[in-house]
Amino acid sequence: MNDIPIEIWTPALPTAPDLRPVEGPDADAELALLAKALGHPARVQILRLLARKNTCICGEIVDDLGLAQSTVSQHLKVMKEATIIQGEIDGPRVCYCLDPRTLRRLKALVGGL
Repeated sequence: MNDIPIEIWTPALPTAPDLRPVEGPDADAELALLAKALGHPARVQILRLLARKNTCICGEIVDDLGLAQSTVSQHLKVMKEATIIQGEIDGPRVCYCLDPRTLRRLKALVGGL
């Protein structure tokens, strides 16, 4: 038998500590990206709404915000591209929830200011 160790890569668990630095050019760029993605009051409202729930369908977000479906969809797209939220297709609709790892990272980056 061959005793060569095989290294298997597995993605980090959502609860694994994030050891990336909170200062420096990369951290600054990451914080700027996340801040830009939250740089609209409607996106902050979406963040708060999703933080109160485990998951949320887009229709509920539209109802709670009182904005047009297309406007809400655009805000969700920006937040999803920044990995602040995750979207899962459930039949004809998409259910959205916060990405806990990104939220923890955002808190760490803001805390490092």
